[in-house]
Amino acid sequence: MEKLKIGEVIYNLRKEKGVTQEELADFIGISAAAVSK
Repeated sequence: MEKLKIGEVIYNLRKEKGVTQEELADFIGISAAAVSK
């Protein structure tokens, strides 16, 4: 099984669900800049 980075997993799930970085940031209570890192 190939090891995935957590960022790749989050990116893929966001795209699958149609969630923007800003929406994710608001939901978990952090800045959009922090999500983009």
